[in-house]
Amino acid sequence: MPMEILHFADVETAMGRLRTVSSSLGLVYIELPNASGRGLAGWMKTNARAASLREGYAPNRAAAGQLVEFSEGKRKTFDLELDLRGTDFQLAVYQEVARVPFGQTASYSEIGARIGRPKAQRAVGAANGANPLPIVIPCHRIVGARGKLQGYAGGLELKARLLALESESPREGWLL
Repeated sequence: MPMEILHFADVETAMGRLRTVSSSLGLVYIELPNASGRGLAGWMKTNARAASLREGYAPNRAAAGQLVEFSEGKRKTFDLELDLRGTDFQLAVYQEVARVPFGQTASYSEIGARIGRPKAQRAVGAANGANPLPIVIPCHRIVGARGKLQGYAGGLELKARLLALESESPREGWLL
């Protein structure tokens, strides 16, 4: 089997520098500024072991442009080809998280209920934390049961900024 080639590009946005990574099928990964967790290297160990990473803006042009527009408040939805990878459970969570509309939130338990796993809020949280396409699959819109901000790969400050960006009247609790 030939080695998969993934292309990356760093993109300056109003949210900070993002790293986008694309395969021949579409966007596979977005690394947030100040990302916690395993990062791109960890994601590749699980999802792209036999891949070679090369710099390349052209395969990431659409994602880069749309992320900049989103960060400037000029875009509410994304129109990108995605190459989403994960377990069946993770993919179910990501598909449901992607349905949460701009400017709205859902709780971890609500996402669990929507995928037929009403008691799986911790597993939903873990899947959400492993989301390889934050912002595009808007895991920042997933909050605790009482609207409390919980966990975000880019940090709670960035999560609060993203929620405020999407809100006409940001809730006080979202501003850290």
